[in-house]
Amino acid sequence: MNDTKTEGTAQEVDGQKAQEPRVQPAALEPANISCSRGMAQWLLNNQTGLAMSSYQTGRLYLVGVRQDGRINFHEVGMGRAMGLWADPQRLLLATEFQVWRFENVLAPDQRMGEADKHYVPRLANTTGDLDIHDITVMEDGVIVFANTMFSCLSTLHNIHSFTPYWVPPFISKLAAEDRCHLNGIAMKDGRPAYVTATSRADVVNGWRARREEGGCVVDVGTDKIVTEKLSMPHSPRWHDGKLWVLNSGTGHLGTVDLSSGSFEPLVFMPGFVRGLAFHNNHAIVGLSLPRDGTFAGLQLDEELKKRDADPWCGVQVINLSSGDVVEWIRFETAISELLDVCVLPGVRLPSATAPSDPNIAKFYTIDAGPAATG
Repeated sequence: MNDTKTEGTAQEVDGQKAQEPRVQPAALEPANISCSRGMAQWLLNNQTGLAMSSYQTGRLYLVGVRQDGRINFHEVGMGRAMGLWADPQRLLLATEFQVWRFENVLAPDQRMGEADKHYVPRLANTTGDLDIHDITVMEDGVIVFANTMFSCLSTLHNIHSFTPYWVPPFISKLAAEDRCHLNGIAMKDGRPAYVTATSRADVVNGWRARREEGGCVVDVGTDKIVTEKLSMPHSPRWHDGKLWVLNSGTGHLGTVDLSSGSFEPLVFMPGFVRGLAFHNNHAIVGLSLPRDGTFAGLQLDEELKKRDADPWCGVQVINLSSGDVVEWIRFETAISELLDVCVLPGVRLPSATAPSDPNIAKFYTIDAGPAATG
């Protein structure tokens, strides 16, 4: 797919100016993107950019702010864009059958156009279709991911598709059957500490019969099931001494009490919530439109009806002290589902090059090592 950048003619979007793509991605109608009036200023005040993945559109989205204060959306075609991990220098993105590593090639004083970070694909591990959801990096630098297809946590291998890292106690066999829909990893002290799964099912696609209740959190260190009363939980995160979870089937962000297993909701959001990051006492949460079939018949439907609300696809920024939605981005038309959301601390305007971009064949960067200066 082509790398599509939101550059050129600006369009007014709810008080902010977003950038209209020069070339629309193949087979996608133009996306209608709106955002809160303070979204660009929030990014500037908190000195961060955002990264989002959408397997539904096959896109990696990067969000930043231009020099004139306008918010900028940059998208890169990546096929089935799934689990995402990011820091200011590096992006990891799981796709349909690969894990890609992108590296920022700009020095602190360099710019590409207005971008202060430009991410280029440098390495890909071919894993086969593992339906990778959460992906992250341990303290020793090893990449670990939620191998949803094989119902376990895994690491990459130079020869094989993966190496099993941890298998839930209720999974009797490693098989490409997506038995429990293990999807999320909460890191603590640099290691996987908790995972989320839609159920304890140990048969092929067994989780689909347990979408309304049966969603569980499992302690990786002890194999103990902390709770199994959630509804399609995703994106567990250890933050500020608490285990945060998106209870996706009900639309709530909240915390799980590790002793009782009870879920304490902080805020309801009008969508299937999936993708969670934290920054400066705020939670950044991804929302998707409920999908017929997998997402149908959940409590989320009743919660929306009770509030006379329509579902969203986008991102909402939550103040953790008040539970209020302080800023937001909303996607309509072409984009209906997000998978993951990350923050890019210290990044003002990120951009990237797709592996399929024909320009990448002539995109050279040279390490300024001893030979370059001798």
